[in-house]
Amino acid sequence: MNEARTRVLLVDDDALIRAGVRAVLAAEPDLEVVGEAADGAEVVPLARRLHPDVVLMDVRMPAVDGIRATELLLRADDAPRVLVLTTFENDEYVYDALRAGATGFLLKRVPPQEIVDAVRLVARGESLLFPASIRRLAEQYAPAEAPRRALPDLTSREAEVLALVAAGRTNAEIAAELVLGVETVKTHVANLLAKLGARDRTQAVIAAYESGFVSPGGVREER
Repeated sequence: MNEARTRVLLVDDDALIRAGVRAVLAAEPDLEVVGEAADGAEVVPLARRLHPDVVLMDVRMPAVDGIRATELLLRADDAPRVLVLTTFENDEYVYDALRAGATGFLLKRVPPQEIVDAVRLVARGESLLFPASIRRLAEQYAPAEAPRRALPDLTSREAEVLALVAAGRTNAEIAAELVLGVETVKTHVANLLAKLGARDRTQAVIAAYESGFVSPGGVREER
């Protein structure tokens, strides 16, 4: 019996980009492009009808951009994962899409296999996390006039885990560094996400930077 394929919805106002990504994904037996949209306004109705697992979302579109489309899409309890496709890495639109709940982002110029790998990764419930890129985006685009985002009270262990998540460590790497079992680390990460109200590790990292818990100089010493 064949395993269910990962269902992907493509959202980009450039038909050539959509055709190229569709061709890349269609060559993979475990991936299926179930629909396309040329504007963010089409995303929510299509997602309700097609039930994608992953939405590949452009951010700059003429009517409804990918930020607003991501916000609307993720209001549903059974929302798909959103993976942003962008032309420019250091883009305020990308940062705002991540803050809105996108799991990660990819540059449109990456090799085709990276797109395939990224779709598989986020479909498994993992985050496509580039901490250095998120740090640069947070430094450049986090609202300077806004008060620091408050973090909930964390245990000392949770604080250690958050610092390592923000540094891009995997669960296995965190387990090795803290001399813990991987399942224990998974429990700490799950507790962190719940406390932070974060959908995934990407949102946890953004919270860490916007609160000042993590800064360009390292982890804030307050605990």
